[in-house]
Amino acid sequence: MVTEQDADLSRADSLAREIFSDVANKWAFLIIETLGDRTLRFSALRDAVEGISHKMLTQNLRMLERNGLVEREVHPTVPPRVEYTLTEPGQGLRATVDSMCGWTRRYLGDIEAARGRFAR
Repeated sequence: MVTEQDADLSRADSLAREIFSDVANKWAFLIIETLGDRTLRFSALRDAVEGISHKMLTQNLRMLERNGLVEREVHPTVPPRVEYTLTEPGQGLRATVDSMCGWTRRYLGDIEAARGRFAR
C-alpha cells in the first residue's frame, strides 16, 4: 500500500522522489517522446534517438519497464524480435514530456539569448 510519505517529494526516502529521479533524465524523456503511440523494435528506437548508446538505451528501457511505463514484448523468432510500447502510465507521462518539448521549442530563442548575455 502506498502511503502519504511515499508520495512526498520533499522526503529524501520517498518512493515518489525515487521515481522522479528515474524518469527525469534526457534519455528517458527522448525514449518516451520517440515511442509516442507507436510500438518500436530496439534497433528502430536506437536509430530514432540520435546519440544514445546501446548500453544507455538498454538501461533506460529496463528502468522504464521496471517502473511500469514501458511494456517489452519478446517474439519467439530467430533472432528474437523485441518490441517496446508505452503503457497507460507511460502515456500519462508522455503528456508531460510533450509539454516540456513544446516549452523547449517555444523558449529556445529566449534561452539562447540569455546564455549569450550570461557569457559576456
